[in-house]
Amino acid sequence: MRLNITEVNQLKKADLATVDDYIAGFSPEVQEILEEVRKTIRAAAPDATETVSYGIPTFKLNSNLVHFAAFKYHIGFYPAPSGIARFKKELAGYESAKGSVRFPLSSPIPLTLIAKIVKFRVKENLEAAGAKAKAKKE
Repeated sequence: MRLNITEVNQLKKADLATVDDYIAGFSPEVQEILEEVRKTIRAAAPDATETVSYGIPTFKLNSNLVHFAAFKYHIGFYPAPSGIARFKKELAGYESAKGSVRFPLSSPIPLTLIAKIVKFRVKENLEAAGAKAKAKKE
């Protein structure tokens, strides 16, 4: 059974055990886009783990790295406020907020930009984890 986007967004978080479950609820066209985003994130953060958090696909590396989600007219990408701030210039053509950006489904998804943002977040998370480990030793 295929669910439409409204039905997927209404599912209980517990019903979405995996990213595959999340993606499977969308039309084949949207599934293809979500898989491209997923593949791009995996390539940019090969050591990150994949889960569902807040009811949406999430990649973690010591802590939350990035999230993404599909909506009726866009793909939401959530690289934390630092990811948005660092790439403010490159994201200027997209609707964004403190920790999120909307990539319209009517345009190609900027996978190269997503990869750059993810790599930035990987570096940021690893540096934070290193600082935390160093502080514990002291």
